[in-house]
Amino acid sequence: MSVRRLAKDQPDSFAFSKESMKDVNFWLGKYPAARKQSASIPLLWLAQKQEGWVSRPAIELVARMLEMPVIRVLEVATFYTMFQLEPVGRVAFVQLCGTTPCMIRGAGSLADVLKKKIGPKNHVSADGRFSWEEVECLGACCNAPMAAINDYYYEDLTPESLAGILDDFAAGKKPQPGSYDGRGASEPKGAIHTLTDPKLYDGSYARKLKLPNAPEKAKTAKADKAPA
Repeated sequence: MSVRRLAKDQPDSFAFSKESMKDVNFWLGKYPAARKQSASIPLLWLAQKQEGWVSRPAIELVARMLEMPVIRVLEVATFYTMFQLEPVGRVAFVQLCGTTPCMIRGAGSLADVLKKKIGPKNHVSADGRFSWEEVECLGACCNAPMAAINDYYYEDLTPESLAGILDDFAAGKKPQPGSYDGRGASEPKGAIHTLTDPKLYDGSYARKLKLPNAPEKAKTAKADKAPA
C-alpha cells in the first residue's frame, strides 16, 4: 500500500456545519457511549462531504468528539483510500479506473482527456474546480472503461463522452450517471448469448432430476456405522 500523508497546507480550524451536525448526532446515537469510537469512519466521511477532503483540524475535532487519541483517528483516515487527504476539485473530482479491464478497453485515452482538460493527475486545476486521480478497480469491470465522478459511476466511456461530461460539469449541469453506451445495468454488451434456454426457468430440468432414495440412503448410513 502506498504511503498516505496529510496535505502540507492545512486550514487553521474545522467545524461541522449545522446541517452536518444533524448527521453527526445521528451517527453518535447509533452506538453505546462505551463504543462511540465506532463512529470515527462516519464522522470522517461527513467531514469530507462537507469540505471535499479530510484535514488535520477535522481529524483532531473527530478525536475530541469521540474521546480518542488523535493518532487513532489519523490511522483510520490514512488507511482507507476513500478519505482524501488533500483538497480535490470543488465541482468534479474524477477517479479514473486504471485496472486491467478498463485499461484494455481504453482507459489510457480517457486519461489523455483528463490531462488535457484538467491537468496532471493528483493536482487541482488552477481554478480549483476540477481534479482527477487514477485508482484501482472500482468494481464495474463489465462496463469498462469507467470513472467515478464525485458520488456516482460513469461507465462505458469514450474520450468524446468523457469530454462532454466534463464540459457539462463546467457549465453547472449535472450529467446523468450510468452507462454511456445504452446499457441498463452490468449486462453483456450487445445481444445476450448465455442462459437463453427457457427450460432453465420453467422447472422442466428440475422435474427430470432423479433424487436419491431416502430409505436406501438411511440404510447405507446405518450399515456404515455397523461394527466391523
